[in-house]
Amino acid sequence: MNHTHPFQSIYRHGFARLAVAIPAVRIAEPAFNAERTIALARRAAAAGAVLVLFPELGISAYSNDDLFQQTALLDAVEQAVAEIAAASSELNALLLIGAPLRHEGRLFNCAIALCNGHIVGVTPKSYLPNYREFYEKRHFAAARDAINDTIRIAGQTVPFGADLIYEAPAIPGLAVHVEICEDLWTPLPPSTFAALAGATVLCNLSASNITIGKADYRRALCMGQSARTIAAYLYSAAGLGESTTDLAWDGHALICENGDLLAESQRFCDEEQIIVADVDLERLQQDRMRQTSFSDSIGDYRERLRAMRTIALPLTAPIVTDLRRDVARFPYVPNDPATRDERCYEAYNIQVHGLIQRMRSAKVEKVVIGVSGGLDSTQALIVAARAMDRLGLPRRNVLAYTMPGFATSSQTRTNAHALMAALGVSAHEIDIRPSALQMLRDLGHPAGEGAPVYDVTFENVQAGERTSHLFRLANYHNAIVVGTGDLSELALGWCTYGVGDQMAHYNVNASVPKTLIQHLIRYVIRSGELGEEANRVLADILATEISPELVPATANSDDKPAQRTEEIIGPYALQDFNLYYITRYGFRPSKVAFLAMHAWGDTSAGAWPEGLPAADRRAYDLPTILHWLRVFLYRFFQISQFKRSAMPNGPKVGSGGALSPRGDWRAPSDASAAVWLAEIDRLIAEVDVG
Repeated sequence: MNHTHPFQSIYRHGFARLAVAIPAVRIAEPAFNAERTIALARRAAAAGAVLVLFPELGISAYSNDDLFQQTALLDAVEQAVAEIAAASSELNALLLIGAPLRHEGRLFNCAIALCNGHIVGVTPKSYLPNYREFYEKRHFAAARDAINDTIRIAGQTVPFGADLIYEAPAIPGLAVHVEICEDLWTPLPPSTFAALAGATVLCNLSASNITIGKADYRRALCMGQSARTIAAYLYSAAGLGESTTDLAWDGHALICENGDLLAESQRFCDEEQIIVADVDLERLQQDRMRQTSFSDSIGDYRERLRAMRTIALPLTAPIVTDLRRDVARFPYVPNDPATRDERCYEAYNIQVHGLIQRMRSAKVEKVVIGVSGGLDSTQALIVAARAMDRLGLPRRNVLAYTMPGFATSSQTRTNAHALMAALGVSAHEIDIRPSALQMLRDLGHPAGEGAPVYDVTFENVQAGERTSHLFRLANYHNAIVVGTGDLSELALGWCTYGVGDQMAHYNVNASVPKTLIQHLIRYVIRSGELGEEANRVLADILATEISPELVPATANSDDKPAQRTEEIIGPYALQDFNLYYITRYGFRPSKVAFLAMHAWGDTSAGAWPEGLPAADRRAYDLPTILHWLRVFLYRFFQISQFKRSAMPNGPKVGSGGALSPRGDWRAPSDASAAVWLAEIDRLIAEVDVG
């Protein structure tokens, strides 16, 4: 595919490249400062950025003290602003620069918006610090003190106020608001109201001298404000060249998105810096639609929000193909080992506490569980054993059954018995082949007479027999059946409905994706709490091919599973990726494919979860990504919702979402997948042509 194919551009998929610049400044030398501002703006725009943020009062420098009251300096500042405005005519970017401006007989600390050769708006600072080392009220008036909502500057009359939002119609979702330094440090920052009025990108021109520990507080403020407002938050602090008579400056730049830190500058750097990040505007809009409390807040301030003014910008969407943000290959599994272990600890406790509460409410002291020797039943069995430990009951109260069928391999059967023994649960085996054959004969199915007809009926008879046995065993022993099927299988419909593995009294794995289950088991191995023998079995289970084991092998050996699940429904790594971005954010298929291409197209780039086997660190090309994404879309939207609509109870584990109709996901069982399949088919054809 051509490297400049439109599909590859970040702007096609709801992203916008934003930049924060830290130029060198000279105190009271606006001409020099304008020169450096223009140079950095050109660099950022050449890299595809459509917004470039600069520090507070950067055209004059912040640390001028009473020089701010000198007419010669203020005249030079206005001339410098005019020069930067003229230079912006060559750039496809909104420039946000800081300068002191005279207005209505007073001086205001301003953020000036420049685009396409024009000054398009001016935002005065709302809150002026006048404590400790700050004396801004000595020189400046606050935004609330202005009489008029326009200002005359460089021969132009432009909007003036803290109520301005800059929108770019050609870049959907890009709506920019500006505030200045102290504005963020107040109980109700102006950016909060701007976000409620629709601004998705909040920018802060700051000077902000540095003291010990202040950078951590700044970072927390910016990340917190971006999370509260469900927005991007850009921050630019003064650096090289400001006066060190009494203060010091570290040139701190930050780009945050909905609580995540996307980019950060090197502090105390001796050179000018530009940081860039690709902000996901579509994600912000999707999250705002879902957060009903965000909409409720809008209603509380309706009149103030209606007074906000919107200014249209003549920006265009450039073609930019190098995505500048991390895209996790495993969105359900953190790469950082410490964070991952913390999440595993939480997941286990959620599962265990969920099962404990269900046992108490059902007034039972025993559980029944089917153990196949595969990943899911292994995880559920460990959870059941831990629940017994917490309840002060013997692990023998876990009634575990392995139920070999026509395709059960010796490897999985051996592992099932070894695991039950290592955990000290009550271990049993029931051969389901006689009862399955009887049902096949009752149905008149050829396999009932030994014919090798291995269709869906043949498979589901086995799955149904296993579940039927488990429920009757639960009746007999006054127990409940613990389900083992995971979130990934529910998404793909890879489970037998009703009297099959779709059903249980309580499913502890219902919201745990397959990729996370593997790491939960690795977490148990690292903890060493189950002993060496259990660890050996768990390691072998992790290395076993994922398989339903319902169709007999045609080869001579039955040592290993004959069926390979991932050859039928796709690699779980890719399908969990698809599941996350489609259900968590509602992204269109083309965007999911775009993200997958960046995450999975090159195995040498980006981080991998620690402990992941080398065999699982594989790359996928775009045709493969599109093929399996289409499989996911068809199975998820067209054929499997009815199974999720009737799924048993189970605890929600992760913020990535669950598929319970009583929780995160409600959908009609008879909906059509046409719009999703049409979009992916258009993309497949477009990429082939390209």
